[in-house]
Order: sequence, then structure tokens, then C-alpha cells
Amino acid sequence: MAVLLRAHLGDVIRESRKEQGRTLRDVSAAARVSLGYLSEVERGEKEASSELLASICDALELPLSRVFAEVSTRFATVESVELAAPVTLPVRPRIEAQVSAA
Repeated sequence: MAVLLRAHLGDVIRESRKEQGRTLRDVSAAARVSLGYLSEVERGEKEASSELLASICDALELPLSRVFAEVSTRFATVESVELAAPVTLPVRPRIEAQVSAA
């Protein structure tokens, strides 16, 4: 199952907000984003534009690069788990070139 970028971004934003002990209302007001929209971003239901992400990160006093670094780490973890499973590729039988003597 593919994990969407917006899901990881939302998780990181939500966790950062909660670590700061802040409410959705507080951050949405500081970021000048509707509370409902911020909630949808945190739940991974909406794709946030780069401008919106920057505004949310500013409101959280959180560098955007740190958010992307954490998202990257989470993707790497998911990919390593997925890559650990054996991969079976179809193998075509080798066809020997037949050279006729002339």
C-alpha cells in the first residue's frame, strides 16, 4: 500500500502542534488558515500548497526543512520495510541464438 506524502506531512504537523501544547484554533489563527482546512491537512485529507505549508510552519515556529526531513525519514522507514519483503520478478527463459552453418 502506498503512503501518501500528504499523510506524512499531516502527521508531522499534528505531532509538532501537540508537542507545543497548542490547539488547532491557535495555530489556524496564527497561520491565517481556516480551522477546518488545517484539520484536513493534519489528517492527510488535503494537499497543502507550499505557501500554506510555509504559513503553518511559521505559525509553529518550525523550519519547513525540518518537516521535510522528518517526512523523508518516515518514507525511508516505510520503504525499508517494503523492500525487506522478497521481490519475485518474472524470468523469461533464455533463448540461445541459433547460428546456422552456411
